[in-house]
This record gives sequence, structure tokens and C-alpha cells, in this order.
Amino acid sequence: MNVIVANKNQNLLSSLDVDVIKSLNGEFTVDEIISTFSNFFFNRMFLDITAIKNYLDISNIQKLSMNIEMDKVILLLDNNLMRDNSYLSKLISMGIYNFANNKESLMYLYNHPNSYKDVAHIHQLNSNIISNEKKDETKRNKFFGSESSSQENIIRTAKVIGFKNATAGAGATTLIYMLKKLLSEKDYVVAIEVNKNDFGFFNEKDMYSVNQSNLLAAINKFGSANMILVDLNNDNGEICDEIIYLMEPSIIKLNKMMLVNKDIFDKLSGKKIVLNKSLLSEKEINDFEFESNSSVTFNIPPLNDRVDNKEILENLIKNINE
Repeated sequence: MNVIVANKNQNLLSSLDVDVIKSLNGEFTVDEIISTFSNFFFNRMFLDITAIKNYLDISNIQKLSMNIEMDKVILLLDNNLMRDNSYLSKLISMGIYNFANNKESLMYLYNHPNSYKDVAHIHQLNSNIISNEKKDETKRNKFFGSESSSQENIIRTAKVIGFKNATAGAGATTLIYMLKKLLSEKDYVVAIEVNKNDFGFFNEKDMYSVNQSNLLAAINKFGSANMILVDLNNDNGEICDEIIYLMEPSIIKLNKMMLVNKDIFDKLSGKKIVLNKSLLSEKEINDFEFESNSSVTFNIPPLNDRVDNKEILENLIKNINE
């Protein structure tokens, strides 16, 4: 089911031929939108840009992008913004690839959502994203450099593995932390998280938090590592050599996932699915695979991140590398 957040373009959005589970009309602060939808399960959101208070302040859109899955959002822009490549480039840097200014384009994106490749011709790699945390952003940009400059004379040897939560809260962040600690005993391993700042709570070296616009530069900077583990969050993972999709196989988590994306298992066909925080028996895993028409790469029980989980994690690494 879909949601609509409208303001000046309410009539246009109400005429869309889509199923709607929730609709809001008016002008809202970013915090109000986040509090309403950050834990609300939906298939697509049609978001009228005029429904966002102070939408011309790009930092408001950035804040939204860090708290809402923007690959599910289709932005309705006015004609002026659709002609403003600088504004569009800043949206793209945040992982917002779906934007339109008329009904036909909205419906096209609903059925054929854009990837980065579809909007790359618009993207100005040297565009600057305004941040509410300007000092931190300045430090990051200085540390990682710009994407355009970082691509010169790069020899990247690191294997880049992305982790993405297929079910909400499936544990990618903590799993990456434990894997990184284990792998670092023998190899040079770096962990990067996108658009969040949870890694700082682990107090572990070589774990970095970056904005989406700096992800490529960060990966290039650490390209000589043996492996780079990426907590993708809302990034599509196109830059990764492979992606691990984590699922917590509880009834409520799986049903919520299926409500949001009914064809999720079709999309993940041939991908590496790992069950995390799982108490399923071997028979129950077989039943899960049969019912979902999928293949499980590995099954991870609930782990205590304060103790040694070496045996389990080494088997996971072996299965991932097969």
C-alpha cells in the first residue's frame, strides 16, 4: 500500500491510480514527517515537495533522507526545481533518484523506479550538500576528499561487501562490528556505514560513518584494504561487489516486510539471504525456503556481541565467500 503527503498539488496526487493506505494534506516540518512515517510500513510514498516546510533549505531534505527510505519515495517537484540541476544533483547525492513534475512521470516512476544510472547524467559530483552538522561534514570532506578527485589514479583491491536489512532492524550494524573485529585479527578490514552515526558507539578503529555523497570517496580511500564491509541502510549498494540481505525470521518481521514489498523474494532470487537473530531449526529453515521459494545462505542465532562468536562468524564468512 502507498501513502501520499500533499499540499499545493493535492488535486494531482489524489488523481493517481494507486492504492492509498494513508494520506496527509498540508505543510509539515521534516520532524513531523519523520515521526509519522519512520516506522510506518508502506510500498511507495508520493511526496509533494511543497508539503515540506522550508523545502528550499536542502538540509531539511537531507535530514529526511537519513530517516526515511528514500528509494521508496517519489518526489513531486515544481517546474522550476525540475530545471534546477544544482538542486536535483543534491537530491541525487542523498540517494533520491525518483522525482517528477507531472502525473504521467509519477506513474512511470511508480512502475519503473530510477536507479543511479538513470539520473547520473544530472549529477554534479562536485556539488556541496549543506549539513546541519557543518563542522562534522567539513571534517569528513577533508578526510575523504571529493568523489571527483578521489577517482584519479585509484587502484582498488579491496573486496566490498554490503549488508542490507531486508526486515526492519535485522542487525546489520552489530553484525558488521563483530565480523570486522574477527577479520581484523588477520587482515586489514574497514567498515563503513551510510547516512547514520551508529558506528561511533562501538569505539572500534577503522569504522567510519559517511554521508551517501562521500561513500565512493571513502571506499576509494581504503581501496588497499583486504575487505570493506558496508552498512548500506538506504543506499542501493551498486558500488558493492556483493550484498548480503539480512532477515530476522520472526512472524511479525516477515509479515511486515511482505506487506511493504510483496515480491521481495522474487527480487532477491539468486541473492545471498542470511537469517539473523534466528532460532529456526534445520527443518524450519527448509520450510522457510520452500514457502518463500528462496535459498538461505546461512543461519545466525542470536549472538552476544560481548563474547567470542568466532566459530559461528568464521562459518558465515566461509559461506559468504563460496
